[in-house]
Amino acid sequence: MSGMKPQIYTAEFKESSVNLAKKSKQPIAQTARELGVNANTLYTWMGKTSKAPSLKLVKSNDGSLDEENKRLKKELARVTQERDILKKATAYFTKESL
Repeated sequence: MSGMKPQIYTAEFKESSVNLAKKSKQPIAQTARELGVNANTLYTWMGKTSKAPSLKLVKSNDGSLDEENKRLKKELARVTQERDILKKATAYFTKESL
């Protein structure tokens, strides 16, 4: 082995490098050289970002997701309350039957 430590890059550096490589008109290998990164490493980062789901795509313009989320939270609260009441009733009637 060469005895060199592998370079560790921050997530911000990786993200900005990928954005630069995508927006640049020059070849990716040249961008990698200018950044001081191996071209294969930059290609790997680009592949990982294209496979990762983007949370920005989830936003909805009409707000229907927000309305659905509010409705589901209310329903969850109601069902949780019903469950708790049933647990208490079960415990009460179990004590009474003994």
